[in-house]
Order: sequence, then C-alpha cells, then structure tokens
Amino acid sequence: MKNKKLSLANRADIHDLYEQSVQNVEHEIEFMQETYKHLKGKLAYFYREDFCGTANSSCEWVKQGKNYDAIGIDNDASVLLWAKENRLEQLSNNEFNRIELIEADVMTMQPVSVDILSAFNFSYFVFNTREQLCDYFECSLSTLKPDGIFFLDLFGGPEAHQELIEKTEHDEFTYIWHQSEFHPLSHFIQCSISFEFSDGSVIEDAFIYKWRLWSAPEIKELLLEAGFNKVNFYWEGEDDEGEGNGEFFSNNKGEPDLAWIAYIVAEK
Repeated sequence: MKNKKLSLANRADIHDLYEQSVQNVEHEIEFMQETYKHLKGKLAYFYREDFCGTANSSCEWVKQGKNYDAIGIDNDASVLLWAKENRLEQLSNNEFNRIELIEADVMTMQPVSVDILSAFNFSYFVFNTREQLCDYFECSLSTLKPDGIFFLDLFGGPEAHQELIEKTEHDEFTYIWHQSEFHPLSHFIQCSISFEFSDGSVIEDAFIYKWRLWSAPEIKELLLEAGFNKVNFYWEGEDDEGEGNGEFFSNNKGEPDLAWIAYIVAEK
C-alpha cells in the first residue's frame, strides 16, 4: 500500500507562514528610516531588533548597503537556528558579515550603541507589570546612541477587548487570529495564530501568546519615566473604503476605531 501524500499542513513551515501573514519588513524599514531622517536629519545605520524571531527585519536592514549593520536578539535557540539556516544563508557574504544573531534575554543583554532599536509584533507585551516594562524600557534607553530612537507597535480598540476569531485569506493558506481570553480587570489577553489549508488540513495554535494588553497612555508614561525625552504616536491612514492603507503619520489623539494599530516612536 502506497504511503498517503502528506497534507499541506504537514508540509508547511510555520515560520515562513508567520512572515507571510504577519510581517512586512520592507515597510518597517522604510518607516523607521524615513521617521529617523525626519526627526534627526540623517540616516540611521546601526539597528538592533529585540525579540527578533526569524530576524527577517534585521536581514532586510543590512540589504540597504555596505554601511548598514544589524543585531538580532532572541532567547529562543530554535527560531534563531531557523533564521540562520533559512534567512541568513540567503544573504550575500557581505550582508552576512554585517548581521549578528544573539541568543539572550533582552533584559540582560549588554548594551551596544545603536541608532535604532525595535520591539515589533507586540513582543514587549510579555512584560505584565509596570516595574518589568519600565525596566525593559530603561535597558532599551541604555543601548541607544545619544540621538537614537526606539520603535514599538501597539494594537487596541474595543475589538481588542473581545474574544474573537479573525480569518485572512492568502494565496496558499488562511491565517487565523484567535483572541481566546481577555480579562478586563487585569488586561490579560491570550491569543493564538493558526493556519488552514485548501485540503482541509490545519496547523492549530502554531503560536500562542499570553500577554498584558497595554494601553497607549500607560506605555507613553512608562517610556518617559524610563528616561526617554520625547514619545509620539504614529496612526495609520485610511483608504477610500475606510480600511487601513499602511501609511502612518504623527497623531497623538487617534480615532475611535473598533480596531487599530499604531507605532510608538520614543526619542532618547
């Protein structure tokens, strides 16, 4: 009897699926560079990516040219190994030599003076007390050059406080975002990412997150408390149908949308 053909789920790579459905590193790099140049009047060259995962953003950073260097930090050895085998190996020798991946806790990592530091994909939500988050922001401040900038992202709106399932169709799979728990008195939120395929196979809970859903005022206050000089928000614009268009502009008020994503830009 012939072996059954493996399902699409069994043949898929969750890290590759994550990058396709969650990340847009070209946009991230463009936004950080344009914002840095607007605020500081020059380009940034040295980049640190906290909670880097597959280091997709760091790889994109060094592709800008021979003067651009990046450090990616994560405490998960398995995902860093994946990054080295599947992303760094695709770089040119020159690009490869300008990127460093470090297995470490972002809280204990020795400061290295960089122009830009990022903590994207809401990764810093793992810190669930004010003391922990302020400590992380103090560590972040210490690794920046005097004119450095810290970039974070944030989501919110009434739908962020609900238990819900959202599906997004891609060419070869469906991305499923599940907010399975939300506790309004503590702002604990549990979320997961699953992937569904055309043959009916599914990768359930490929990624699970247990976070504190921080609010924008809390984050701004803690960044200033940690010693940052200025903190501003960048809000996403809308297309003709009222949907997000991927373009972000300075806005410290926001709009009462049901669900929104914003960038936080903290200057040393």
